Amino acid sequence: MILTNGRIITHDAENPYIENGAVVIKKDKIVDLGPTEEIMKKYSDEKTVIDAENKVIMPGIINTHHHIYSAFARGMASSGPAPKNFMDILEGLWWKIDKKLTIEDLKYSAYTTYIDCIKNGVTTVFDHNASPYAVKNSLFTIANAAKKLGIRTCLCYEVSDRDGQKILKDGIEENINFIKEYNNDCQNMIKGMFGLHAAFTLSNNSLSMCAKKMKGLNAGYHVHVAEGKADLEDSLTKYGKRVVERLNDFGILGKKTLAVHCIHVDDNELNILKETETNVVHNPESNMGNAVGCQPFLKLFEKGIRAGLGTDGYTSDMFESMKVANIIHKHENQNPSVAWGEVPAAMFENNRKIAAEYFDGELGILKPGALADAIIVDYDPLTPMTKDNTNSHILFGMTGRSVITTIINGKVVMENRKILTIDEKKIFKESRETAQKLWDRM
Repeated sequence: MILTNGRIITHDAENPYIENGAVVIKKDKIVDLGPTEEIMKKYSDEKTVIDAENKVIMPGIINTHHHIYSAFARGMASSGPAPKNFMDILEGLWWKIDKKLTIEDLKYSAYTTYIDCIKNGVTTVFDHNASPYAVKNSLFTIANAAKKLGIRTCLCYEVSDRDGQKILKDGIEENINFIKEYNNDCQNMIKGMFGLHAAFTLSNNSLSMCAKKMKGLNAGYHVHVAEGKADLEDSLTKYGKRVVERLNDFGILGKKTLAVHCIHVDDNELNILKETETNVVHNPESNMGNAVGCQPFLKLFEKGIRAGLGTDGYTSDMFESMKVANIIHKHENQNPSVAWGEVPAAMFENNRKIAAEYFDGELGILKPGALADAIIVDYDPLTPMTKDNTNSHILFGMTGRSVITTIINGKVVMENRKILTIDEKKIFKESRETAQKLWDRM
């Protein structure tokens, strides 16, 4: 197919912007791009042409930390006292809801969350699941929804001590089975990681068990790190070490690992993250909502740590996450001049590099040879758009709901805001019914 007549933002430093351009896709790859007139002459026999009508064509967005299992909390009435801190939120909400989840709940949480991602232009999702009384086949259930919708995803189950040894071992087994099934060269749409909840819910014995099971497998860990002060305090009190130091002792860190949040970390911990080439994921909206503090995001860049951007289940709109990341660090540092470069670098460069640790081929970029994940955004710039100001137009002019067409792996999965791979209305009706049953069990 050919996408024509679009303002193309490529995120390719060598060819960053084409004012009226076209993108040629063959199977799962981009094979050419350039001015529309030239491309249409060169590929005059191509029958499948999608006219972008002067809207923006850009790479599909990558989300490096999401929580599908949290979907059914939306609109649910809260019970008990209002939370005063992050531990109150975990104990009063998330650790209650995850215990009630069934495989059926996960199925519809996955369908609806992935649909939301696609409609917000997200084409690759790194997810972190928790369902302690529905562990077995939980990742495979989520993966099946991803397959039917045609979205690219990397999944894990969060192993934790908090629900007992049997569930801990079930979580380990689910991670290992999923990694063995999907981390191969047979396909490039679904991959697995080894999920850990957080250091404060894992004993030394449990971390040793996880590290032993992971030996020889082609995967890293996906773990919450020093998100709240309780994680740091637990580590210092019980083990006399800070969180990153303790995780490093067990070989958890590394270039295929996602250390999510990293809010309450000191300079030495940042040095360890740098030395181990560990990826850090920033989730600004979630951090503000949970009142856990502000990640030292700018310091990560100063240290040369690869910092990506995620949503932590707070939203599926990465444009929204980008906007909040831009302003939280200005506010925190009381400096309006910071974060202009670091935030788009996290979203458009580092998320791409993180994805490359798991998926073969280049994602998050439009150039010949890259994987064909692309979106069309309904945005007509009111000021000139050039190669030097595309990030400003994205930041101030676009939202996820501006996306009208989403192409993943060379296939159109949404066109003119309509999901083509599944009956969206039917899925959402069944999702509401399933969610109500969960609420009734709470």
